[in-house]
Amino acid sequence: METKRKIIIDCDPGHDDAIAILLAAANPKIDLVAITTVAGNAEVEKTTLNALKVVEIAGITDVPVARGAGQPLIRVRETAPDIHGDSGMDGPELPLPTIAPVNEHAVDLIIRKLLESDGDITLVPTGPLTNIAMAMRREPAILPKIQEIVIMGGGTFGNWTPAAEFNIFVDAEAAKVVFESGVPITMMGLDLTHQALATQDVSDRIAEIDNPVAGFIGELLVFFRQTYRDVFGFEDPPVHDACCVAYCIDPSVFECKKLHVDVETKGEYAYGMTLVDIHGVTKKEPNVNVALTLDREKFWSMIIDACKYYG
Repeated sequence: METKRKIIIDCDPGHDDAIAILLAAANPKIDLVAITTVAGNAEVEKTTLNALKVVEIAGITDVPVARGAGQPLIRVRETAPDIHGDSGMDGPELPLPTIAPVNEHAVDLIIRKLLESDGDITLVPTGPLTNIAMAMRREPAILPKIQEIVIMGGGTFGNWTPAAEFNIFVDAEAAKVVFESGVPITMMGLDLTHQALATQDVSDRIAEIDNPVAGFIGELLVFFRQTYRDVFGFEDPPVHDACCVAYCIDPSVFECKKLHVDVETKGEYAYGMTLVDIHGVTKKEPNVNVALTLDREKFWSMIIDACKYYG
């Protein structure tokens, strides 16, 4: 019997975070140990509420949801209402959840789960890296216990500034702690996630599936598509965060390369930039497994299968 991959999703739902959670909950290769929340796409009160809503519609109320950091380590908080709406997950109308977060801070839960583990838990942060950095600083003994960190963030270009991707920009100091931790890291940056476009044919395939979760995902994509058109001029939205979970399910869906990545925290214009040394010009040792290309059909088949699972 194949061993399931244990993951903790640290997220800021978020339309694509929601899809990532639903993919993880549906796939037989994943053991979703916990969900932790952080301020990012919206304030942490909102991202936590959204995570609880997703957990409830997925029917995984046994998975603990822990609320985490409401502010970056140093900087003033920034959110993304132009992309995700004021709630952080505008579009679908879900009822208020009947469940509540566990009475444990996300950082404490991450530390506890890792220390109790056999070193077989992968962290999957799909928002700013504040919780992960705080956990590393508070309890360095967790570092050798982390199997891998699969991050949605960074890239060779930006979407929040010309240089920086949103998740890294929001808390670059936290990102620097994580990227310099020595823990195995796989990075799903914008170069990769912009290949994971939810085109109209994808939405049509999801629309053919008659269950509440598929309907919810369809509504998420309708809202997400419109904001990406309005803000970025994209015809279709990239479903960034689901790439991290897809990698945990089947790494062969992605082509990756070990490269050196630094995080800029001091630049006037380049704050939050991930400097991906594609050509090895720095001669620094590779520290990140950088995802470069995506098998689009395999990726979307995985999402479609997840939608059918909830039928």
